[in-house]
Amino acid sequence: QLVESGGGLVQPGGSLRLSCALSGANLDYYAIGWFRQAPGKEREGVSCISNGDPSPYYTDSLKDRFTISRDNVKNIVDLQMNSLKPEDTAVYYCAARFAICGRWEASPVSPAFGTWGQGTQVTVSS
Repeated sequence: QLVESGGGLVQPGGSLRLSCALSGANLDYYAIGWFRQAPGKEREGVSCISNGDPSPYYTDSLKDRFTISRDNVKNIVDLQMNSLKPEDTAVYYCAARFAICGRWEASPVSPAFGTWGQGTQVTVSS
């Protein structure tokens, strides 16, 4: 089971830190991806991290503002989002797949990401 937290309302230029908690499984064996879906748009990949990949992945347009990290002891993956823009407004989801991130940026989202959280709303507005 995955549970996201940390969403909310923030002004442009502000920061938020999202957390994704994995329960009932060992995070060591899973890749965790962060995805987002804005109203009227398809779900898109934001970032992905796993023990099986050499480094985290980011979608190019976000890599300078977003940072993903994982704590295998606490079974948590965080997404630090800085310099937020109104276009970052979306529901943010984390999802798990076994071992590696693979085609994490595929559209539509790869069915290998079989476990999803309920999502957390991020709204960037003044």
